[in-house]
Amino acid sequence: MNNNNPINVRIIPSLFTLSNLLFGFISLLLTMDGKFKLAAGLIILSALMDSMDGKVARKLSVSSDFGKELDSLSDLVSFGVAPAILTYQSMLQAQLGYWGIILASIFALCGAIRLARFNVLNINTYFVGVPITFAGGFMALIQLFQHIIPWPVYAVCMIILAFLMVSTFKVPKLSK
Repeated sequence: MNNNNPINVRIIPSLFTLSNLLFGFISLLLTMDGKFKLAAGLIILSALMDSMDGKVARKLSVSSDFGKELDSLSDLVSFGVAPAILTYQSMLQAQLGYWGIILASIFALCGAIRLARFNVLNINTYFVGVPITFAGGFMALIQLFQHIIPWPVYAVCMIILAFLMVSTFKVPKLSK
């Protein structure tokens, strides 16, 4: 390894992963402040960072178990917890009260189960169940249209996506 290099290339993918986590965290803060569209935008930005960390790691030949674990922890915040709280605060709280809390919790918990299963299966050709990044990203995306989408759609989407995350459906990987 070249000691003149100011940055260790092994940390570069983790910087993208940590950006994913940071944007998810800030999304939570913005949700608490009632800035729902901005919070949704940061979840979508998290998805961009998440799509880049693995590609960068493979390109630099620095994939690691540490990176995989950090990615899953970041994904749970950015695509499980942040979209669940965002959807609860912006749509479900006023309409469903405590039932909305249960629904948002189920979404986040199913996301955690999905990520844990992904980490132990080590299947490279397809996903088992819908990836949490898709589920959380989709919930964030539809937040941008809350002025035209009726609130029950959010509840139904959360239920369906929670089920699909923990399902055994084989979902093809689009790229590597």
